[in-house]
Amino acid sequence: MKVGICDPIAEEGVAYLRENGVEVVDLTDIPKDELVKHVGELDAIIVRSATKVRKEIIDAATNLKVIGRAGIGLDNIDVEYAQQKGIKVLNTPGATSISVAELTIGLMLAVMRKIAYADRETRKGNWPKKKCKGVEMYGKTLGVIGLGRIGREVVKRARAFGMKVIYYDVYRPSEEVEKELGVEFKPLEEVLSTADVITLHLPLTPETKHLINREAIEKMKDGAIIINAARGGIVDEDALYEALKSGKIYGAALDVYENEPLKESRLFELDNVVLTPHIGAQAKEGQARAGVEIARKVYEALSGMGT
Repeated sequence: MKVGICDPIAEEGVAYLRENGVEVVDLTDIPKDELVKHVGELDAIIVRSATKVRKEIIDAATNLKVIGRAGIGLDNIDVEYAQQKGIKVLNTPGATSISVAELTIGLMLAVMRKIAYADRETRKGNWPKKKCKGVEMYGKTLGVIGLGRIGREVVKRARAFGMKVIYYDVYRPSEEVEKELGVEFKPLEEVLSTADVITLHLPLTPETKHLINREAIEKMKDGAIIINAARGGIVDEDALYEALKSGKIYGAALDVYENEPLKESRLFELDNVVLTPHIGAQAKEGQARAGVEIARKVYEALSGMGT
């Protein structure tokens, strides 16, 4: 078996493959536009979010049987085309859920208590105490849009802070799950109009692209907060900029963007937005889980043990 690692994964995952007799080909330093020249003999490739596995690469990898994504989203992989060619596409949807959920809570705190602004100003020698009056999480209503693995982990932590949680999801779970989590289902428009903080945990699809647009923001409470650690493109960044600048939105935090890496943005001008470079899954423990899990799934699929 020959497996190409296109984006860095935890060393534990690479070690697992080698311990099971897999030849590992390190392609992490190959420019992305040259990968097509190096995939011809690979039985599988493993990627994270940086490598785009489109038709060109799939066609060039004439021996390819498995594409492994160490992470959740599959929007960087042409899944339908791969499946048409009989190639399995695997991911690790649960491995980094806690990592992303914890970052989401951190982003909420950063916005609500103006932590990033306070840090920047203090480092400049300023003492902006009066400008750093924030708001508590306690007693606020959190609107969770998308109650999958990550959304549920966010709920558990938000409730520990004393937040009331309402949610919307196209795929509503059972009443038992709702009761266990302590959440209440509401239609999307009601979540938008009643939540103090809105956090997004959705895949990027044609239906969710710019879900948070000017019309959605207009429905929100004045002074609401928006958190997006899911996928870039779910939030219309131009509409968000206008709402932050006008004060309609109290603050926002983004870990994902329509175009990554983020090099230019009007959001850079604003002090009431926290911007991080897609680090939701970038926790040591989460990366170790994702690396080992995708390595195991890829190995089992190649050896005939996987489903």
